[in-house]
Amino acid sequence: MRFAAPQAFLLLPLLPLVAWFYLRRGRTATVRFSSLRRVGTLGRSVRLWARPLLLVLRLAALALLIVAIARPQMSRSETRVSTEGIALEMVVDRSSSMRAEMDFEGVRLNRLEVVKRVFTEFVVGNGDDLPGRPHDLIGMIAFARFADTAAPLVRAHDALVQFVQGTKIVQLRAEDGTAIGDALALAAARLKRAEEDIARWAESGNGDAFTIKSKATILLTDGRNNAGDMTPGQAAALARDWGIKIYAIGIGGGEEFITVQTPLGGTVRVPAVGLGPDEATLRTVAEVSGGRYFVAADGDALRNVYREIDRLEKTEIETLELAQHDEAFLPYALAAGLLLLSEIVLSNTWLRRAP
Repeated sequence: MRFAAPQAFLLLPLLPLVAWFYLRRGRTATVRFSSLRRVGTLGRSVRLWARPLLLVLRLAALALLIVAIARPQMSRSETRVSTEGIALEMVVDRSSSMRAEMDFEGVRLNRLEVVKRVFTEFVVGNGDDLPGRPHDLIGMIAFARFADTAAPLVRAHDALVQFVQGTKIVQLRAEDGTAIGDALALAAARLKRAEEDIARWAESGNGDAFTIKSKATILLTDGRNNAGDMTPGQAAALARDWGIKIYAIGIGGGEEFITVQTPLGGTVRVPAVGLGPDEATLRTVAEVSGGRYFVAADGDALRNVYREIDRLEKTEIETLELAQHDEAFLPYALAAGLLLLSEIVLSNTWLRRAP
């Protein structure tokens, strides 16, 4: 509640003066009696005890009138958020080579686990150098020999994180491989379809205030394209034609090991077998689409890459505050009138004074 004319409350200090005037006037009336000897033996009647009620009624009525004059209003506010955001597809390699370990905050984890943890920080924030992307449309494509949609493009990022955490390294040899081209093409198709759907919903009046400012794909891989129907170059050209930038991140570097189980139940670290990311191809893919190529050898480097992408892809949010104020003085005015009427009726009937 708010008051449109709060200066009316300056009248409240006058109420004690009204009470003083009322009481003073009440002491001026006199009645002459031939003798007052028997008056002292008489008790006070209920009417005499109730006489102050008239003053209370009048003061309460005046107070309510002052509140009504101050124009109380019931406020209803509505916040409309118009977001011009980024549509992002994470394209994550889950082939067997992602079992190779890398350092993450002092511990050794496999590459996919590090990718998932830093990706989660990028999406929801880490309270430090990554603020999160709460207003962006984000999805995830996971790939090995085949590319699949691991998480649809959503703005409900709690659900997105759950999808991401469920992504595992491929287990079957028949599904192992690195189909970078197919994964990039699938990501581009998902982004283009999302843009078309949002535009169609907006035209029909059923969509929200979200519009796609730009579209981007973040590719994370430690391998070379060796599967699928489409080459990385073809996918990059397709992304460029649809206005999609590709930020390619080569994972790995230096000595690479994986932890394997021994027949006796222990574990041992053995050198990882692999040629590492195809930097030339990844760099070309990024340049063709208007993006950038990065290298991340450990968790800190990957976090720095995401920080740079966070700087490059900004989301603009416009908040519109709408407020409606409904007048609420009438109940106070009616209550004041009812109290005054009660005071008048009582003062001329049951609580009437004579003279």
